[in-house]
Amino acid sequence: MSTRTLDVSRVRQYGNLEFLARQLVEGFITGLHKSPFHGFSVEFAEHRLYNTGETTRHIDWKVYGKTDRLFVKRYEEETNLRCHLLIDTSSSMYYPEPNHDKITFSAMAAASIANLLQRQKDAVSLCTFSDKIEIQTPVKSTPSHVHKIFLDLESILQKPKDQRKTAVADVLHLIAEKIHKRSLVVIFSDMFEDINQTDRIFSAMQHLRHNLHEVLLFHVTDRKTEEEFAFDDRPYEFIDLESGEKVKVQPGQVKKHYQEAVKKYYHDLKLKCGQYKIDFIEADVAKGYDQILSAYLVKRNKMR
Repeated sequence: MSTRTLDVSRVRQYGNLEFLARQLVEGFITGLHKSPFHGFSVEFAEHRLYNTGETTRHIDWKVYGKTDRLFVKRYEEETNLRCHLLIDTSSSMYYPEPNHDKITFSAMAAASIANLLQRQKDAVSLCTFSDKIEIQTPVKSTPSHVHKIFLDLESILQKPKDQRKTAVADVLHLIAEKIHKRSLVVIFSDMFEDINQTDRIFSAMQHLRHNLHEVLLFHVTDRKTEEEFAFDDRPYEFIDLESGEKVKVQPGQVKKHYQEAVKKYYHDLKLKCGQYKIDFIEADVAKGYDQILSAYLVKRNKMR
């Protein structure tokens, strides 16, 4: 299954997020072997690439015979990555429409990373949040635990009846305090908090880095409408999904001002992430999952 052609509507249609994630990851792995980036290796659980100069006693010659590449057998202490998956479930994440919204994209992406973690025998936890933490699992690597995470991810695909606001900063501060061992923190959010209080978000991300956690921030957006503001120039009624506030406007009248404000916010966000050494990935829901899985693999390989 191609990570570029997967229709996210199938996630809701078939409901089995675990099965779809496994299919997506297997398609990604197949493509990885055929790409210039095959050096990442997908022999996650038992092998890693051989480094020149180290002992040859642990080289797996059977794998060498199949791949013509040197891998060494890995041991439990080499596979103890702890990963925390954080997903924003505020009302704005259920935009733009069912099946193609940011929450479906995020759930599918998180499920795929969870599948990779399971293959690597790494520990994973899931945290979903809006203006408060809603789901928070322990950090484990057992099959039953990972299966429960897939079920929790499926549960967030149902649009909440109430309007739920975002409190990214508050939640990140809480998570930073709760995680006591150095971990990889993966965040899926549109980061649509009060645009005039960005310092609070930056302080929270700095808190994570101060506690020595590695952070991957997937900035999930529908770029066409949320960044480019590509609407027909006719009257619209726009509704704030988190507050319910409504405004009637013709897009052409506000487009330039909107684009300037959003561009500045995104620029500041990326700049701060760069300063704090946080990996910032623009995750457009119109694109496939290669962007997600590749970024995860790059980060994991750097942490090994």
